[in-house]
Amino acid sequence: MTDQAVHSGGPAPSAGAVDGGAAAGGFVGRRRELAQLCADIERAGLATLSGRPAARCRVLLVAGRPGSGRTALAEEFARRVAAGYPDGVLRARLTDPDGAPVPTERTVRDLLGAAGGSVPAPPAGAGDGELAQALRAALAGRRVLLLLDEVAGPEQLHELLPDSRDCLVLAVSRGPLTGVPDVLPCTLGGLDTASAVTLLDRWAGDTPRVTVDPRAAESLAEACGGRPAALVLVGGWLAAHPTASVAEAARRFGELPDDLPGGAADDAGVPDDASGRVPGGFPAAVPGPRTRPAEVTRPLVRAFHLVHGSLPPPAARLLRLLALAPAGLADAHTAAALAGCPVGEAAAVLEGLGRLGLLRATATPGLYAVPGCLAPVLAAVLARWERPAEARLARARALERSVRLLRSCRAAAEPPGSPARRAAAELPRALRFETRAAAAAWLGSRLPALRAAARAAVADGELDTLARRLAAALAGALTAHLGPEAAAPELYRLHELLLTVTERRGLHGEHAALLLDLGDLDARAGRPHRALARYRTALEAARADGARGGGRSVGTAARALESLGDTYARLGDRQRAGDWYGRALALSQTRGGLADEARLNGLIGAGHLSEGRWEEALRAWRAAAAACRRLRDGEAYARALEEVARVQEYAGRAEEALRTRRRALRWARPGTGREERPGGGPRDVRGPLEGELGARSRRTAARWMLEEVPGAADRGRPACEIDSDPRKN
Repeated sequence: MTDQAVHSGGPAPSAGAVDGGAAAGGFVGRRRELAQLCADIERAGLATLSGRPAARCRVLLVAGRPGSGRTALAEEFARRVAAGYPDGVLRARLTDPDGAPVPTERTVRDLLGAAGGSVPAPPAGAGDGELAQALRAALAGRRVLLLLDEVAGPEQLHELLPDSRDCLVLAVSRGPLTGVPDVLPCTLGGLDTASAVTLLDRWAGDTPRVTVDPRAAESLAEACGGRPAALVLVGGWLAAHPTASVAEAARRFGELPDDLPGGAADDAGVPDDASGRVPGGFPAAVPGPRTRPAEVTRPLVRAFHLVHGSLPPPAARLLRLLALAPAGLADAHTAAALAGCPVGEAAAVLEGLGRLGLLRATATPGLYAVPGCLAPVLAAVLARWERPAEARLARARALERSVRLLRSCRAAAEPPGSPARRAAAELPRALRFETRAAAAAWLGSRLPALRAAARAAVADGELDTLARRLAAALAGALTAHLGPEAAAPELYRLHELLLTVTERRGLHGEHAALLLDLGDLDARAGRPHRALARYRTALEAARADGARGGGRSVGTAARALESLGDTYARLGDRQRAGDWYGRALALSQTRGGLADEARLNGLIGAGHLSEGRWEEALRAWRAAAAACRRLRDGEAYARALEEVARVQEYAGRAEEALRTRRRALRWARPGTGREERPGGGPRDVRGPLEGELGARSRRTAARWMLEEVPGAADRGRPACEIDSDPRKN
């Protein structure tokens, strides 16, 4: 396993652009903290000293405020010790930019995908316990370093800790992780003055202003509190203003306010106290020479005001609108849709914002991430400068652009000449994918943002139509590129998300369809009782839709009834299964669905056959055969006749069985079931039932002939001879 960069909340940042802690020149400062972390790997914990070694791996903690360079330190530490973990470095971010914790399922599935191995992924809808067990099994016997960024609380870690003591977990958090055994914290304050000046110089451009006026540079670094994120922004401002001196930057910086509209701040209103403690309750690291004075507060807000105020109005507006970027991720398409400008112009603005330190590049070319420390700042400024209606319109434009890109992405996986390919060919070139591989790469890198976009649209409450379209387009693209089985976990969560919309809008038909799909996934994953609850709720929703005149309510209700029968059959309750099949059959007969009638009669007949009720089984199979003949489906008719013959054979009617089987063989011959067109050659009329069976074969069709038949051995024919292909008998 190689070094992996898995960020469940978004793609991994590129090297040298993590948390504002370093530029292209490499990592800056933090020698003491790095030495402490390296020593903590071998240091005995409290449990070990007390004679009770921890059952799980060692956990190291890098704690500090957003913008303090904590992620940069963690990445540098991982780079230095990676050789000691030959099975790889796995990374995940556990908090989204909006502050919402990342679900454990998303993190575990991403880590399992990166870890590889022979451990199968848990089925869709699996619980946290099952997921955690699968992750521990995948990491058993390996030496892996897990870098978990933005840990919101100790409860997030418990399900992710490997059992192997050869693994190491490095957590990045704002405060302590009480409840995690043997965690060793490394708390960050500001950079020492020399390192802060070095970082400022790297971002200030080629003009040698920092070296010309070192005292002013030291004063500016101290005014920034030694916080890397603030230093990067001020350095970016200096690079954008090559004629400005460091002293002028320091003067402007000191004149700016240190608060935001609505009272938001980079430190969330929690200042350092006189003891030098940071939020979280444990002491900061011993400060080096000339660290920030205690009276300096909120330097990141002042640095943001400095840069934001110097931007041209279109660039400043686009920057503010990036607060709406899903998962804090933006490319040229997202930015152009948010601001309502051309894609090329948006790409140029994003590149410029990256040079200023307002965005960080990711490992995916052209994709930028809003630094986590700036996310609340941008949100506060957006609320101050943009009206709610304008912000909602910008989000709607971005959602519409995502829907079109997803449809184009799905079309790239379709065969040449397909309707989807022809529709995609009419899109602008910027929205088209040249190859399937390019579309798959785009989908993989944007998946965190697309998930977040769907969640935000549902939470908005005013964009439900776009939320439904986005979810449908995302489901189609995932299925086309990953396949139904691999896409099932994502589809499961998408369906659950959309249940909120369909219930809120009173869309009973769509609500029932979503519940049926979720029930199918639960049944396939071995959760029959949860599937039964889904199917019953879907039946109620279908009936409510029918009461309002829903055109598809009868078909949806019939599917729910049949699904209930399928599930009870899997549970071995033949009586209840037959009852639900009978209800589904009665409903299907009212709508004239011959294919449904044939299939349901076959399922009822198979149930009677397994219970030894020959007469009831004969009636059901004869009804199935009659429906097949009315459909002019010769092959299916022959198959149903073969089942009639089997039942007759079990009932001791050998001569009748022989006549029925001969008739079945005549219909099973090639060409049977074909009729002449009125004006020309033959037309194949076989297939309606077979197509219907194929659509549901994964769930029900196999049980037509594979039921255990009580007493079959006593009648001279073993049950194992029963086969769905009549030509084998």
